[in-house]
Amino acid sequence: MQRQDRNLVRNHMNNRLLSASASSRQTRGRNNQSISANTIRRRLSTSGLRARRPYIGPILIQRHRHQRTLWAQEHGSWDRIQWRSVVFSVESRFCTDHDDGRVRVWRRSGERCQADCVRKHDRWGGASLMMWGVISYNDRIGPVFSTIERR
Repeated sequence: MQRQDRNLVRNHMNNRLLSASASSRQTRGRNNQSISANTIRRRLSTSGLRARRPYIGPILIQRHRHQRTLWAQEHGSWDRIQWRSVVFSVESRFCTDHDDGRVRVWRRSGERCQADCVRKHDRWGGASLMMWGVISYNDRIGPVFSTIERR
């Protein structure tokens, strides 16, 4: 039983998007009997793994991570007067032609942004709705919507 639990955990750590149902179809217990998806979930839960919606983030390469770290180090010591001259803008695109598919990722607490727990997201595919917003020290503008685009 412990050996099988270790194998279950290892399989789900290697393939974080593997569902408990798919795992139950692949896994056999004693006397070659199938194991239910609920049993798989319970055993993974006992090992500290929980099924959560994956963090969806941009595809970052090493250069991007390095540039973000440099920016944070450069601006981390700014005082309030320096931040008053900064305006942040955000542009978000919302996909309108499909849902998230209820994908889940098996992870432990604190692993939310770990590379293999992040569902990589290409922001520019499909029909979408664009939204912009701006925020500064003293004011904010937004949201502003654009029309739906087809690609």
